[in-house]
Amino acid sequence: MNEGRKEILQIAFVLVALIFVVKLFFIQVLDKRYEQLADSNAILKEIEYPFRGLIYDRNGKLLVYNSPEYDLYIVKKEVRELDSTYFCEVFSLTQEELRVKFKELRARKEYSSVKPTVFLKQLSNLDFAKIQDHIDEFPGFYIQARTTRAYTSSSAANALGYVSEVSKTQLERDSTKFYRQGDYIGQSGIEAFYENYLRGQRGVRYKLRNVEGLEKGSFKNGTYDTLSVPGQDLVTTLDISLQEYGEFLMKGKAGSIVAIEPGTGEILAFVSGPSYDPMQLTGKHYSENFAHISSDTNKPLFNRPLMAQYRPGSIFKIAQAMTALQEKVIFPDTRIRCDRSVINCHGAHSNEDLTGAITHSCNPYFHSVLRRMLNKGISESPYDDTRIGLEEWNKHIRSFGFGNKLGIDLPNEKGGLIPDPAYYDRAYRGRPWKFSNIYSLAIGEGENLVVPMQMANFAATVANRGYFYTPHLVKSVGKTGKPLPQYEEKHKTTIDSANFYVAVAAMENVVKSGTGQYRASLQDVVVCGKTGSVQNEPRPDHSVFIAFAPKENPKIAVSVYVEFSGQGARAAASIASLMIEKYLQGSTRRPHIEQYVLNGKFLDP
Repeated sequence: MNEGRKEILQIAFVLVALIFVVKLFFIQVLDKRYEQLADSNAILKEIEYPFRGLIYDRNGKLLVYNSPEYDLYIVKKEVRELDSTYFCEVFSLTQEELRVKFKELRARKEYSSVKPTVFLKQLSNLDFAKIQDHIDEFPGFYIQARTTRAYTSSSAANALGYVSEVSKTQLERDSTKFYRQGDYIGQSGIEAFYENYLRGQRGVRYKLRNVEGLEKGSFKNGTYDTLSVPGQDLVTTLDISLQEYGEFLMKGKAGSIVAIEPGTGEILAFVSGPSYDPMQLTGKHYSENFAHISSDTNKPLFNRPLMAQYRPGSIFKIAQAMTALQEKVIFPDTRIRCDRSVINCHGAHSNEDLTGAITHSCNPYFHSVLRRMLNKGISESPYDDTRIGLEEWNKHIRSFGFGNKLGIDLPNEKGGLIPDPAYYDRAYRGRPWKFSNIYSLAIGEGENLVVPMQMANFAATVANRGYFYTPHLVKSVGKTGKPLPQYEEKHKTTIDSANFYVAVAAMENVVKSGTGQYRASLQDVVVCGKTGSVQNEPRPDHSVFIAFAPKENPKIAVSVYVEFSGQGARAAASIASLMIEKYLQGSTRRPHIEQYVLNGKFLDP
């Protein structure tokens, strides 16, 4: 009997011991709460945020830099006898705002009473100056220094982009697990495209604290500390003076200006109108300013140079001409009568050669040119004949960079549309189609869609007599002095360079004696250009102009779109010539043209 009782007691002792061992294992290994409680009393983990890379213009002028800001963190477990009235006085809060802050704090998914959690975000230098002598009076509250973006100019917002706190969706998509709640990330423009270069690498420091929460130095002499690594600086291709002048000219208008250096593909100016001041999307007023800007019916966040898709209009006739020359369906001296019973035209001209047809933008001429391109008599069926011709036409037109994304170093680029047989098969739902159904392609109307960046690139391609470099906004990443490799690759068109000389001569003639002579010509510079008026029923046409200058060894190529402004020879040609003059000569010498642009009275009474 006694032996039985002894065994029961032994088993009981073993079971109790096992329970304590399991519980101890659970506390020390599995359950991190007790470790956090212990560590939070002795060790303060302080994140060291890296300096984001700076951004400069092509001439070394600083565009984007880092301005100090501060977040107030709370470790709720350490808050003792908070004097809410005094706290509100120091931090410029009301009692109700303080209650809301604590309510929001407890509702956060990541909230832990023993871990630092953001309580107030983005305190400015001025805010910090007011509170820094009082922060020790509030146990459980700590200041975390970081930076926000600041700008030396109110221009180029759509090119530079903005930075804001990483969203929950972005965190979920972050397969690298680099970002954490509260981190900042580039959301648009250069800031987004070059995020991996600009962001740098965060560091961490561990500090010892005594029972009163006062810092007592580094934990284990900084053995576990890591230094932050600053992001890489970027040198952009932008000329900020030209950019500011372009935005000045576009004030009060909707549209875009894109200027490119033809020999490199470097973007000199990238104007989207209307735009916004980039300082509005930084600092603690970001949320309210973003809501205001994004709800603006003028769409200042809409990046028109990359995202607005228009019919190209008459400027597309240059591409049509070179394609037809390449296919040998016309020659420079080919004359075609301006038969307005076929398609309407404008101006006084008749029976022009190719240069004359481009100079006077003759619609019947290019109607006939496209018919010759698409209907070569290869097949007995007019439907099959058009299909074969359209395939060939599509191949040439796409080689100019139309119909696909160019691959610029900005997000959200659109590719436009250059129709092919498959497109019309879908559009006509299997019913037959032929040239008479699609002839409006000839004059840049119909189903053609381009974005302004593509038209600037096209002007650069003609300036180069047959090749282009992908347009880009960054010419040097870090200290390399080079852009990303893809922006040093030359892209050749399917058109022989000899055919471009005809286009260059015709574009020179447009400005000398054609539709661009009144507002696009410059006294000391040979400008080559082409006007366009893009149909936009029932509203007024869009005014369009492309150009490059000088004729020999071109330094700048430009495309300008001004929405609802009528003839290309007015608003767009005036703005383009002023931009060329500003860039090549350093200033403008035609105040009457500048005033005409600023007045904005482009439409006929």
